[in-house]
Amino acid sequence: MTHRSPTIPPLDPTHMATIEAFGGTITPLEPLGAEVRGIDLSAAEAPPPEVLDALEREMASRGFLVFKNDTPLAADDFLRASCWWGGRELHSTHGVHPATPGGNPHIFRLSNDQRHGIQDVGPQWHNDGSFNADTFSHSGYHIIRPAEKGGGTYFAHQGAAYDALPEDRQEFWSRLSSVNSASGTVHPVVHEHPITGRRCVWLHLGMTGAVIEKLPDEDAFRLLNEDELKRLCHEYNDILNAGLENGYAIAFEYQENDCVFIDNLAVAHRAAPEAHLPAEEQGLRIMHRSTVRGVQDLAPGFGLPQYVDIQGPNPLGEGVWKGGGIGFRWADGVPMQN
Repeated sequence: MTHRSPTIPPLDPTHMATIEAFGGTITPLEPLGAEVRGIDLSAAEAPPPEVLDALEREMASRGFLVFKNDTPLAADDFLRASCWWGGRELHSTHGVHPATPGGNPHIFRLSNDQRHGIQDVGPQWHNDGSFNADTFSHSGYHIIRPAEKGGGTYFAHQGAAYDALPEDRQEFWSRLSSVNSASGTVHPVVHEHPITGRRCVWLHLGMTGAVIEKLPDEDAFRLLNEDELKRLCHEYNDILNAGLENGYAIAFEYQENDCVFIDNLAVAHRAAPEAHLPAEEQGLRIMHRSTVRGVQDLAPGFGLPQYVDIQGPNPLGEGVWKGGGIGFRWADGVPMQN
């Protein structure tokens, strides 16, 4: 079956002009994302609405923005800038590491050394907040200390990944809904992005407990069985990994003081394998993450409920139905913590 070539849109000249009129610059990264300079994240006042709108639309289109800072950014400034996007307020559900500045509950402090932050987070492709109905609209990543030998984050454009699927898999995936293994929240595996209108794939490879298929020719549902769910997860993993070679994913390496904001409905992400190597081998790595309240529920179609009781009995009798923090293990020997 044929499929469309995956594409990442260029920067919009109107958005570029709006940002430049405010004194900033935005330049594309290849193959996705964009770099922003000249906008002070530590300023007491946010940029005007038209500038924030231009930045947010480019984030939706190209997946993420990297704000370059010449000096260290205070934690409070990072959190305030996080609220420029989406739901405009923080929505934090994580644990707080003892080394977190001021014990701030809105900072998820990550590290490859347990004395400095929480280890081994996000090894598989995922989007943040899949346990919420209104999944986080945006996430922020402020690098406090980049590891001397590297260890960044992989980002994959989920609209371009959908385009890369064969048409028969596009049709099949569009009838699927995933069930979060911890909360029972139901989300579509293919959704329409609220800003760009692009069809995007969306699946959490570390916290999926079931996948529901709407049968094509009847008003009925079934659960994917173990072999089918393994195939789906492997295909999802493969199509996002393929973006690294085919121009819709990037292995992003942080530089000192970088602050990255992602559109959490437009790009999936995972930690680079090097990010989890011991500090003694890779150099100490410390990052602060923020998460922003969603604007709307990522609701499933076909009349499905937003929540099901994943901890209860299988309602359809057959197929994978697995509650718990990790959910279905689709591959042996791979770390699944998220």
